[in-house]
Amino acid sequence: MQTRKRSEPHTFEQRLDEHRLRLEDELAQLPQGAQREQVAARIEQLRAAAELNALLSTAAGADRSP
Repeated sequence: MQTRKRSEPHTFEQRLDEHRLRLEDELAQLPQGAQREQVAARIEQLRAAAELNALLSTAAGADRSP
């Protein structure tokens, strides 16, 4: 029996970035309209989430210093 190959786990930052890139590709193909605005808003949410995560990760690292 073959063992299943598993991909390495992705970090939260990597998943956010990959999802943002997929949505940016989708956005480039959408015509003007409500759906395009929704995708653009989601991209902004992903950027904000990445920035907030970076800020919190930096702050958490500073808290652990002696």
